[in-house]
Amino acid sequence: MTIKVLVADDQAMIRGGLRLILEDQPDITVVAEAADGVEAVELARRLRPDVCLVDIRMPRLDGLDVTRALAGPDVADPLRVIVVTTFDLDEYVYGALRGGAVGFLLKGAGPALLVEAVRAAHGGEALISPSVTLRLLHRLTAARAPRGPVRSPLSERELEVVRELARGRTNQEIAAELFISLSTVKSHLSGIQAKLGLRNRVEIAAWAWEHRVVEGA
Repeated sequence: MTIKVLVADDQAMIRGGLRLILEDQPDITVVAEAADGVEAVELARRLRPDVCLVDIRMPRLDGLDVTRALAGPDVADPLRVIVVTTFDLDEYVYGALRGGAVGFLLKGAGPALLVEAVRAAHGGEALISPSVTLRLLHRLTAARAPRGPVRSPLSERELEVVRELARGRTNQEIAAELFISLSTVKSHLSGIQAKLGLRNRVEIAAWAWEHRVVEGA
């Protein structure tokens, strides 16, 4: 199966570089390029790519607005958006993840991580650049975290899954850590999303830090 990708960046050189990296892989093809945010939204809605790589700073509509338009809470059939940026700024990361992005990647992260992020998004996983992942989620949500005991509809086993996910574990790693099957992990995640009204694993991770269900939070 070929993963169809849309690349949105206002710099032609960056778009070309991303295309070269991605199309060097046998299972990935770039189906469209967009030079600004409005074009990105139009192309994404028309072509329905598997993954959208979206830059933060673009003309007409910035990457955060593009993310909300394609994957936000009000979108009935959201696309999988990975925000790719040069800028490791708190407000960008938090805005992207709250806007529905399934990944946040720095342009300097390297080709291997870019490819891994695209495959992860296509497979329903999420990938955030290691330099911004748990440390940043922790810092961004600390000010919003309730101080009292956590009240949630989740079972203890579901909370265990949430804790592992919030530490950046993949489904396979969660299964190994908790001695359960991969299908059981996926079933728990579906139940967690339904109970909490969340739409992807990145939102679950943010919820975990906000409600201090992770040790050390």
